[in-house]
Amino acid sequence: MMSDEATGPSMTPRMSLDVEPARDLVRITLAGFFAPGDIARFVAARDAAHRELRCAPNQHLTLVDIRAMHIQAQDSVDGFRAVLANPDTVSRRIAFVVARSLARLQIKRAASGRDAGYFTTIEDAEAWLFER
Repeated sequence: MMSDEATGPSMTPRMSLDVEPARDLVRITLAGFFAPGDIARFVAARDAAHRELRCAPNQHLTLVDIRAMHIQAQDSVDGFRAVLANPDTVSRRIAFVVARSLARLQIKRAASGRDAGYFTTIEDAEAWLFER
């Protein structure tokens, strides 16, 4: 498990990534407010997590918990959209656990075109990921 447990104000970007190679699953938790440099750090951590997988490229599942993520600036939304659209790292399915807020609308825009599900609980997201 990789973790960036920063202390300080809730606006501080925080991330954790956990890989379950036996299930082809990457669990990601993002919180706070992300600037472009923070997104670059996230991409590096995500790429390291992907190297722990045993499945073929693009065959993994991703569960992303963003319930504690703040509304992001437009350049950050665009940055996450580019991350999600990268065909080299796209997952077979991606589930987002989101709070009912504007952040939910932002992630739906950023993940448009993806086989993505949006849930309010981790249990529902995981059930959807593994239903097929």
